[in-house]
Amino acid sequence: QAIVAQGSECLSLPLAAPSPVQSKSAADPSRQMGRVIRGSRKGKSLIFTAKTRLRKGAVKLRPVDYAERTGFIKGLVKNIIHDPGRGAPMAEVVFHDPYRYKLKKERWVAVEGLHTGQFVYCGSKAQLTVGNVMPLGKMPEGTVISMCEEKASDRGRLARASGCNCMIVGHSDDGKKTRIR
Repeated sequence: QAIVAQGSECLSLPLAAPSPVQSKSAADPSRQMGRVIRGSRKGKSLIFTAKTRLRKGAVKLRPVDYAERTGFIKGLVKNIIHDPGRGAPMAEVVFHDPYRYKLKKERWVAVEGLHTGQFVYCGSKAQLTVGNVMPLGKMPEGTVISMCEEKASDRGRLARASGCNCMIVGHSDDGKKTRIR
């Protein structure tokens, strides 16, 4: 399959050479009558661009560090907010930085059952409860998940919209691959 671009329509060319008194608009095929369709001019001016001024920020999981690989780290859900242009609510989760004296704020897609004031745990040794983040290999088959990483450490690419989820169908025998639906 191929997408037909805007300037690829067939033009009928005259057999004889054009007369010298021909107007400029008739000689130039880009200046023919009609208008550019709305889908083609989407990014052209200010009125067709997305309103991104009030957006809160990107939704990503924590970057995997030593604390998540070997154990778990505790976070607190501070707020559940609406992000313009996104159907799903967004949760602001605050973690203590394991290396410096400061707080790290992460934004996740809020799953159903997550509430403010809830402690969430990220890591390989976290329990299997609503809101926790853990590796797919540690979850049993039939677990309903969201915000799943497609590749290792891409911080969540699959099932991020409202009402979307994935289910773990099965694990491979060597434990390296997990099949989701």
